[in-house]
Amino acid sequence: LYQPRSSRIRMNSTKIFIDGVIEGKTAALLEPYVNETHSGLAYQDPEIYQAMIAAFEEKGFQVHVHACGDLGVRMTLDAYAYAREKNGIGDHRHHIVHMQLVDPKDIGRFAELDVIANFQPLWATLEDTYISELTVPVLGPERSEWVYPLGAVAKTGGTIAHGSDWPVTTLNPFHAIQVAVTRRGPDTLDREPWAPHHLVSVYDAVAGYTRGGAYLQFGENDYGTLEVGKKANLMVLDRDPFTIPVTNIHQTKVMRTLWNGQVVYEAPDE
Repeated sequence: LYQPRSSRIRMNSTKIFIDGVIEGKTAALLEPYVNETHSGLAYQDPEIYQAMIAAFEEKGFQVHVHACGDLGVRMTLDAYAYAREKNGIGDHRHHIVHMQLVDPKDIGRFAELDVIANFQPLWATLEDTYISELTVPVLGPERSEWVYPLGAVAKTGGTIAHGSDWPVTTLNPFHAIQVAVTRRGPDTLDREPWAPHHLVSVYDAVAGYTRGGAYLQFGENDYGTLEVGKKANLMVLDRDPFTIPVTNIHQTKVMRTLWNGQVVYEAPDE
């Protein structure tokens, strides 16, 4: 693989789209959409898809797959399992991003296959109109209980990394952490959590943005946790997210940011 001189860039990852999105009824599902006769579309034949991922892995690539539907997720887990059988177990850190819908039978496979679940927790709330108006109506109530199953994957020991999908949605991690630990948006904290079996702890939500993200990037020896000998890539916050009420996490502000020990951001005086 090509490794550029800059330590900030690594050309060791490839991205594959296996399906579309549930909102447009293009995500590949195991069962048809509500009031439809179709189940979306997988972009690859399963055998070709498995051979493709195994070939990338054999060449040393980390594989990053966009999969939103439960069929797309299952096909990807099957492909990672095939690659492992063909190439042997290695430290590839393959991951699946989004996972709008995961079949309960596949939850434990993330841990079994050492596949990273790359979630965008900001979307796991009914306040997101994509969910309330475009996702739940086309899945129905039973399947909607398994939309963005952060808690279920965490409980089975799966490795989780969190992202923003910016510029589609905000980069602010504290809004997303708020949703991850309450399944409610900042404006509707008085209602009951949506699908509460997928709630995660504040520790797990923060870890997804720090330790989990570092691990996904093969950077856990340099950053992701505060330890002697690691690079000082960190933020100084105006409050402790582990001790404040979980309903106030979204109000957290960054006061200072350090990169490799150098201050690169200071909050303006108010």
